[in-house]
Amino acid sequence: MSQIAEEIKKQIKKRRTFAIISHPDAGKTTLTEKFLLYGGAINLAGSVKGKATARHAVSDWMEIEKERGISVTSSVLQFGYDGYCINILDTPGHQDFSEDTYRTLMAADSAVMVIDASKGVEAQTRKLFKVCTMRHIPIFTFINKMDREAMDTFELLDDIENELGIATCPVNWPIGSGKEFKGVYDRNTKKVELFSDTQKGTTQGEVRKIDIDASALNEWVTDAQLAQLREEIELQDGAGAEFDQELVSQGKLSPVFFGSALTNFGVETFLRHFLSMTTSPLKRTSDQGFIDPMEEEDFSAFVFKIQANMNKAHRDRLPIGCTP
Repeated sequence: MSQIAEEIKKQIKKRRTFAIISHPDAGKTTLTEKFLLYGGAINLAGSVKGKATARHAVSDWMEIEKERGISVTSSVLQFGYDGYCINILDTPGHQDFSEDTYRTLMAADSAVMVIDASKGVEAQTRKLFKVCTMRHIPIFTFINKMDREAMDTFELLDDIENELGIATCPVNWPIGSGKEFKGVYDRNTKKVELFSDTQKGTTQGEVRKIDIDASALNEWVTDAQLAQLREEIELQDGAGAEFDQELVSQGKLSPVFFGSALTNFGVETFLRHFLSMTTSPLKRTSDQGFIDPMEEEDFSAFVFKIQANMNKAHRDRLPIGCTP
């Protein structure tokens, strides 16, 4: 095999392409913005409803998106993180623009499902989830807005399993919610990641982790909260599904994470775990059978969306050509 082919394979292995799906206002675009912040693609994150900072989300560039605070068209955003080249497909959550989302999901190798912690699974989430399951792609769950009053953790997990029919495996576990939200417990490392606000999440904050058995934890978490955490973790360990990478890759088990996209809390933790659990671009089905990017000698691509003249300030015309 030529040196060029080896380099191409090396570059393919570094790539991760995923779509973010949710019901409107669950925090999908805000989460996208924070991924870009941690990837170094932007220095200061905006907000979908950016009144406090007068900054709008990067992916919401159309005037109607800025005015209404919603995504009406899909955006493809690329950034690098920890040696990976990551493509995020930010999709519209509103049902009026769902056709655009369906097309975009055809280009995704995995999906991140964002759920509002106070509302659980909502109507548009169910529709988009069904599209993902048709392709059997891995689905990762980020339960957002834990800094606001939320449903009981077990109720949230039951809601996902009952409404969507997919097993869940929490990678971390929340300690309280709303004003009593103290952070999350990492079930693997057995450390508590403490919650801290970072100027509405516009900047990266320092992450403080303390062992669950350390006496220093008492300064941040009350005895009642710690006792409840131990009880819930024991129950989850005994009755919950165990993590199985093969089931995750088949789209039959969804790893669950808790956090707050607006304040950045839990976002980088989720990103690190997500990259370790996902794979490089998947095989595509065509009328010639499967096309594997790792095995094909000839160049092949799936162009899923082309737009032109959407913004007069940009040269957004794309010439189409093919060179053998």
